[in-house]
Amino acid sequence: MTPSKMPAANGKICVAPSILSADLWRLGEEVKAVEQAGADWLHVDVMDGHFVPNLSFGPSVVSSLNGKTDLPLDVHLMVEKPLLFIESFARAGADLLTVHIEAKDDVAETLSQIKRLGVKTGVSIKPDTDPEVLRPLADELDLILVMSVYPGFGGQAFLPESESQIKRVREIIQASGRKIWLEVDGGINAQTAPLAVSAGADALVAGSAIFKAADPVLALKQIRQAAPDI
Repeated sequence: MTPSKMPAANGKICVAPSILSADLWRLGEEVKAVEQAGADWLHVDVMDGHFVPNLSFGPSVVSSLNGKTDLPLDVHLMVEKPLLFIESFARAGADLLTVHIEAKDDVAETLSQIKRLGVKTGVSIKPDTDPEVLRPLADELDLILVMSVYPGFGGQAFLPESESQIKRVREIIQASGRKIWLEVDGGINAQTAPLAVSAGADALVAGSAIFKAADPVLALKQIRQAAPDI
């Protein structure tokens, strides 16, 4: 495995298009288009049919992207038992693996295993999870992902209560004294991106707003313009 390409949090607003909404028939073409348009990371949503009702990508998709794009591969494991998945995705080329604190496996053990594999660590929380559960984990994290929709389906609307969740997570990050990315995923578009950023986000996942747009390149640029670097 090569070293992770995921940079440390640095005050830049990063945009991570989610390939869950891409046209899989044209995946390579669409990835190259968003890369050339200025995407910072590529977000890969993995669903196991248990933690969430849908199924999505396996390690082979990450492996097919690894080496074909210069974008860091930001892999979000929406799975019930992440310990069963992390090694295969790490070996496939994931630069960051985010697991859910609501998953069944012990989160501290899972993060330890991710680090052992040389991959950056992330933890995600659902909209109804108290952010305080993140505080004891801060020293082990490179990224915290706040879900601004309930996970499992693309194309949902940004939940208004997400702003308070993002603010609370930003407070936890600041209290830790560490550089931890605060990523927001769900309903991000040119209208909601400024809300997430003003609440404290510095990484934005956008799927439908980019890949379902008539002009994905323009849509990505509009999100970027709506959420300039902090």
